[in-house]
Amino acid sequence: MSVSTPQELVERALGLSRADGCMVLVRERSSANLRWAGSSLTTNGAARSRSVTVVALVDGPGGAQVGVVERGGLRDGELEGLVRAAEKAASSAIPTEEAVPLASPEEAGRGGDWDAPPAATGVEVFSETARGLGRVFRGSETSERLHYGFAEHTVVSTFLGTSTGVRLRHDQPEGTIEMNTRAEGSDPRSAWVGRSAPDFAAVDPEALDAELARRAGWASRRVELPAGRYEAVLPPEAVADLMVPLYWDSGARDALEGRSALSAPDGGTRVGERVAGLPLNLLSDPGYAGLECAPFVIASSPGRDISAFDNGLPLRRTDWISEGVLNALGQTRATARRTGMEPTGFIDNLVLDLPGAAGGVDEMVARTERGLLLTCLWYIRSVDPQTMLQTGLTRDGVYLVEDGRVTGAVNNFRFNESPLDLLGRATEAGASVPALSREAGDVFPRTAMPPLRIPDFNMSTVSKAS
Repeated sequence: MSVSTPQELVERALGLSRADGCMVLVRERSSANLRWAGSSLTTNGAARSRSVTVVALVDGPGGAQVGVVERGGLRDGELEGLVRAAEKAASSAIPTEEAVPLASPEEAGRGGDWDAPPAATGVEVFSETARGLGRVFRGSETSERLHYGFAEHTVVSTFLGTSTGVRLRHDQPEGTIEMNTRAEGSDPRSAWVGRSAPDFAAVDPEALDAELARRAGWASRRVELPAGRYEAVLPPEAVADLMVPLYWDSGARDALEGRSALSAPDGGTRVGERVAGLPLNLLSDPGYAGLECAPFVIASSPGRDISAFDNGLPLRRTDWISEGVLNALGQTRATARRTGMEPTGFIDNLVLDLPGAAGGVDEMVARTERGLLLTCLWYIRSVDPQTMLQTGLTRDGVYLVEDGRVTGAVNNFRFNESPLDLLGRATEAGASVPALSREAGDVFPRTAMPPLRIPDFNMSTVSKAS
């Protein structure tokens, strides 16, 4: 791998460029992980990697043409070849609809210390977590439960340089832990919990295992139920499973072109329309405490919702839904010219909250006469973009609630639901807390969600998945 610093690679690549415009992204990734199975630590390790992306812009007769080439493990002597490959790709590309002038240093946002070395992490970040896991494993000798799981901490330092003089840098720490428990022997009962945090200082494996133990106790009684619509309590993690796809599908361009559930029937978008029955807010904010993320656009290529042409532009708090009303859609500067709205770049975190709401899952369960507690959703896939319909499966813990308490574990289901429709039908929300999506947490871990009550969650079929 190159012995040059990321900053040196950015400057050299820009200096080598013969294109009409150029952007260079260098990403340094440092990671550490722990893995355990059968109540025993199995592997741990640390790794470093680097990728270099060159975005070349050529002014062709039909408009701007873009070539993007990315390589990992690049040696210093291979940098010019990477730049030339991006220029060659640009020369043969069709003109892009996303072309706008690159941001100037005066228009760009603010980043970290450009000259500092890349941030790093190591297995020492798990010192207290590993001790806590050891105590959990020793407890399994009497609990008749086995433990499985994975913890990872990464820090990605991104260095962005452009031919207009922008130089920005962002360090993104990211930590996740997922813990499963399963009864010994052939018993299929299992449960899952997960958490995300920028570091592991506040991660308490013993507290997470206490929740797993509680759920294992609930599963001592097994109840078989048919498919149908059930009142459901969704913990914050399950809400994140559904709100992240909603966020990813809320691009202005698709809505404007009639391709999404946020398209207006008579043309245009549904901005200004009430989409939630409760006065919920859905927002993203680079400075949100505990969920901090890049305060400027970082993109490797032109796209419908995020574009390399916007690289470096500042990102600020954006209220996608405000008091239940659709307020904004994600859009590039190029799309904003068509919609007449302000550009609103996608931000790498998401928060759903109900101002003034209090209480958590337990309080909501206590107010439930009969329904289901859905602790984990997975394998969620889009069925119909026009309605935002999603399908998926329950996993690792569906529980029956009767007269305000959990009375047993229920078989798994396949569900069919639109997260947009769920916002319209939700009848109760609790306090928002940091939540890790089981489905999308590996790529989008920074979310804060409330528990939600849905009066008629659609379990379309019974699933044989365990």
